[in-house]
Amino acid sequence: MTTTGEEDATARGGPWWWARRRSAVFDWSLAAVSAAECALEGVPFARDAGIPVAAGVVFGLLAGSVLLVRRQWPIAVVLVAIAITPAQMGFLMGIVGLYTLAASELPRRIIGSLAAMQLVGTLIVTFVRVRQDMVRGDLDLGDWFVPFASIATSLGLIAPPLLLGLYVGARRRLMESLRERADSLERELQLLAERAEERAEWARNEERTRIAREMHDVVAHRVSLMVVHAAALQAVARKDPEKAVKNAALVGDMGRQALTELREMLGVLRSGEGTRSASVPLAVVGAAAEASRVMEEGEGPCLSELDELVGQSAAAGMVVDLSVEGEVRGYTPEIEQTAYRVVQEALTNVHKHAAGAKTHVRLAHRVAEIAMQVENEPPPEVGSASSARLPSGGNGLVGMKERVVGLGGVFVSGPTEAGGFRVSAVIPAA
Repeated sequence: MTTTGEEDATARGGPWWWARRRSAVFDWSLAAVSAAECALEGVPFARDAGIPVAAGVVFGLLAGSVLLVRRQWPIAVVLVAIAITPAQMGFLMGIVGLYTLAASELPRRIIGSLAAMQLVGTLIVTFVRVRQDMVRGDLDLGDWFVPFASIATSLGLIAPPLLLGLYVGARRRLMESLRERADSLERELQLLAERAEERAEWARNEERTRIAREMHDVVAHRVSLMVVHAAALQAVARKDPEKAVKNAALVGDMGRQALTELREMLGVLRSGEGTRSASVPLAVVGAAAEASRVMEEGEGPCLSELDELVGQSAAAGMVVDLSVEGEVRGYTPEIEQTAYRVVQEALTNVHKHAAGAKTHVRLAHRVAEIAMQVENEPPPEVGSASSARLPSGGNGLVGMKERVVGLGGVFVSGPTEAGGFRVSAVIPAA
């Protein structure tokens, strides 16, 4: 079994070029057996060559011990095995060396060339040996036996280790490829998990922003009108009791409307609690999906309610002029709610910062878009604070811009040359 990456670095505990200690022990054992074999085969070789037997034994020991470097230099081992084949030595070294060469990462052409050289060398040596035995009379067979025995012996010594080495090498490369692919998939899964967490965090932030924006739109306008009516009620309570009663009734109506809208919003939020058992991001996504469903089904303010919205501001003492241009038609609930919220927040800002100023609300239905503009004139006393003392968090304009830009529209706001303030927005109709 092979290892890659960090596992391979951890597994490397052997000396020199060996990855493991057991691999080193195994190669040392093979080298010892090969050296002993070559030493024994060196005795008849020395007698046939007419050299001292000790020289043949030493030569065999040196030649057989080359098997020790089979993992580092397999080509050298095979070349030595081919070189000592005429001396009828190194059969174990030839088999193991060829197997190691075939299982290595060397090019196939090199493996094939060396295997062919060893096959030819073994074939020639076997042919000569069998021929000599037949000439001496040790074998009494037909002439056909010499080539048959030579070919069979050569193939028997070369083919099995070569094929086994090729199979083991291919299997090792396949295992390494699968391991690398598994590591790659693990890294991809980790990246996907990180991206999923980032998307969940983004969804949570978006949901918080949406909730804050909705809460601001619902509460700010209603409560601002309630504060304005309460201030007027305080001013006329003793002078004009009938008007005071009327203002008190308006305050109650607006409070009930604010509570109704808050209950609807809290109902949307509670609908996502059922998914909390799975995970917090699922609950957030569930609430966002429910909010989108509510918006798509039109359960919210629409442009047909602008008259009522303007009437509430007029009842609070604001002089509001509403004008509608173009042919009135229906839009998607999201577009209508966004347009309504822009006008609502702009009127709220007039109540806060320019109490008593005359305000012009313009709505234009165009071919491919809907445009709205809320512009107020300077307040009666420029620079004076509102008698209602309404607080401002500075999030109204930001929320309006986020809504409009989120639908692909354009939002512009700023003071006018006359000293008033103008809020303009254009939203695509599609």
